[in-house]
Amino acid sequence: MRRFITYSISLFFISLCSAAFADHDIKHVKDVVWASPKGFNLTLDIAIPETKTTAKPVLVIFHGGGFLLNNKSIMTDLADSIASKTDVITVNANYRLLSDVENTTTINEIIEDGMGAVLWVKDNIKQYGGDPSKVAVTGDSAGGHLAAMLVVAGRHLNSDGFAKKPLGFKPTYLPKGMTAEQVANKDGLKIQAAILSYAGFNLLRMVDNGFEGGGNPFWQWAHAKPRGFFGDKINAKDNPEYYLALSPDQYLVSAKEYTFAPQFIHVGELDTLTKPEFAKTYVEQLTNLGQSVQFKMYPGKSHGFLDSGCNDYNHGCFKDLSKPAVDDMVSFLNSVFKL
Repeated sequence: MRRFITYSISLFFISLCSAAFADHDIKHVKDVVWASPKGFNLTLDIAIPETKTTAKPVLVIFHGGGFLLNNKSIMTDLADSIASKTDVITVNANYRLLSDVENTTTINEIIEDGMGAVLWVKDNIKQYGGDPSKVAVTGDSAGGHLAAMLVVAGRHLNSDGFAKKPLGFKPTYLPKGMTAEQVANKDGLKIQAAILSYAGFNLLRMVDNGFEGGGNPFWQWAHAKPRGFFGDKINAKDNPEYYLALSPDQYLVSAKEYTFAPQFIHVGELDTLTKPEFAKTYVEQLTNLGQSVQFKMYPGKSHGFLDSGCNDYNHGCFKDLSKPAVDDMVSFLNSVFKL
């Protein structure tokens, strides 16, 4: 896609990062099935730097597409660029779209897929040379919303999910022998860093902007009938608590209460889908709460500039459009993981 809500402010530093100018080779493991909720196979790709170090940090990547379009392939260039420029394994993961499983997937299930992907990585990445204690997440647009939820809502788990109140999340994948509650009590979804690329932070704002209606072209592009995030029985007017439970900005707390992973949040200056002012507000909230956050807005850039290949909506290709954002992402990861 991509189409949601963000902005930029704090600067930092770079090193040219594109697969076309790779510093080292990478090894690929493709289409690993990590879960099959309701019989729907979820897959991921792993890009492993061919370097001598062991126990490498890991970056889990979630694509955008308005929760209705795309798959992991649209993040392949980003995954390969990062893995080729620094000593970080990238895991590019699919999740269910709203239009999947005959247009019955709910938004909480998408977040649960993201949570499950991270838990799968923590359980399995050692066999690929990764360190399960050094896991970061990133996503763009809808994927950025998903990644933001992983940062702030990873302790809000229960075995009933959204089937009854209190509302919580049941990750699609759970470590063997563990319940959602046990994962939450161990803070098993704790991550070490997050990069949110032109992300969304509030689900009710998306409803106000017409996401659930026929005026949203993503439903047409997905060949799906427009409907609510939770189906037809739950709506924002009568059940706002469901929508707020899927909004990252509702989970923000003081660092004295709980310290979130360091975050790098960025957006294009010309983005009309994930507007800079909303990201700026989110960053200000985090800063006022004492949480670690860096922020940047890229002059002249619009939405979707991290998409693989070439596209008409940005009139260019990943190699050029992704600069200098990928450089900054690599710098941030290098700083957090001391690479």
